[in-house]
Amino acid sequence: MRVRTYSNLAQDAATLSNLMNRFFNNASYDYSSYGGSNAAPNGGSTEQPYEQGTLLPVDVWATPEAFQVNAYLPGINPEDVEITFEADELTIRGTLPAAPEGAEFIKRELYHGSFSRRLSFNVPVNADAIEAEFHNGLLTLIVPKAEAVKPKQIKIQTK
Repeated sequence: MRVRTYSNLAQDAATLSNLMNRFFNNASYDYSSYGGSNAAPNGGSTEQPYEQGTLLPVDVWATPEAFQVNAYLPGINPEDVEITFEADELTIRGTLPAAPEGAEFIKRELYHGSFSRRLSFNVPVNADAIEAEFHNGLLTLIVPKAEAVKPKQIKIQTK
């Protein structure tokens, strides 16, 4: 009989979550209610997360001025991360460092290998002003909304 520990259960849960994400080909975070979209116009997903490794988990939120995207990339040099914006799609790609060759693992829980993430925006953004910052393994992208979609304050004039 195999003894079930918390670590075993957590690993099984993570494996099940990855399998379910692959099965549904769906990102778990829907930020469309905040002005972004992770779905194609016909309702299908625009993401193809497993074409190059695993789906990179991200947090995405919107402010009136911009979208912010955060991703944890521990152990990666910023020069080894490729970020592109084409049409209305932001793509983040890279590779998490491989374990030392010939290593005999006692426990192996960390992901090694390539990752990618595609995010589509259904509102116009200012692609020329996208900012990327990397600090202590946290990648932060600021994707400013185009001036046309930013809220405008209208002053009331009295006569």
